[in-house]
Amino acid sequence: MSDVTVIGLGEMGSALAAAFVRGGHRTTVWNRSGGKAERLILAGALPAEGAAAAVAASPIIVICVSDYPATRAILQSEGMADALAGRTIVQLSTGTPKEARDLDGWVTKLGAAYLDGGIVAWPRQIGEAGTTILVSGDETTFRRNEKLLRTLAGNLTYMGVEIGRSSVLFTALLSYLAMHWVGFCQGALVCEAEGVDVASFGSMVGDLAPILGIDSRNMGDLIANERFANPESTLKTAGTDIGRLVQHAAEAGISAEVPRFAAAIFRRAIDAGHGAEEHAAIIKVMRPAA
Repeated sequence: MSDVTVIGLGEMGSALAAAFVRGGHRTTVWNRSGGKAERLILAGALPAEGAAAAVAASPIIVICVSDYPATRAILQSEGMADALAGRTIVQLSTGTPKEARDLDGWVTKLGAAYLDGGIVAWPRQIGEAGTTILVSGDETTFRRNEKLLRTLAGNLTYMGVEIGRSSVLFTALLSYLAMHWVGFCQGALVCEAEGVDVASFGSMVGDLAPILGIDSRNMGDLIANERFANPESTLKTAGTDIGRLVQHAAEAGISAEVPRFAAAIFRRAIDAGHGAEEHAAIIKVMRPAA
């Protein structure tokens, strides 16, 4: 048998398989379209003739495909039920916490162990010491496979037995990144409209990374402890500043969609009486109504 099988050879799946090969692990690979395996096979990976053969080839199966329905479709293919028994499935595809819990129940009924993970990295970072992958599930199963999985990420982090926890944190991070990407592009529009080099804006944001990290930790603490009083700068002040972004967009002739969206949330919080509190108090109007 090989040491590990990787199913799914897109950009991320190929990076995972390549890291295993570089780490000296006998690695079986399979993808629906066979052409994606060629470069890995030349590097030393072992091809499988089908999904069931790929699962049967190794005790641990790392899956990285488009989503959880695609994973289930592969694991429901012909001959898979017998192949899965006694194997460990490590799901590194993107999905929701509910999908993680549902897949865990389905896989374990077939006699396989299951770990659910979230990759917090770009494909080019796989295999590096500082790369983070979050993993949830049975701790004994995790510890048994930890050394192998650490080939993929030096900062492999066990999140606990609750199978959906890694997906919860990945989803939360994706929520942050979505606004980060949109917000950065809005800033780029501002620079373009005013004749400022966008690359210099990117460098400035990069230099602020330590401060932004401190701010994120502070916001997490404030929200977790409902501690919004006595701010250094009030929600109302921030809301007023964000309102000026709408004004600037009109003056510069650029899209105001993003600043209007942000300004509306801050305005709701101010109107609800939270203007004198911390910026993070906007979560009070974002939460579901009681």
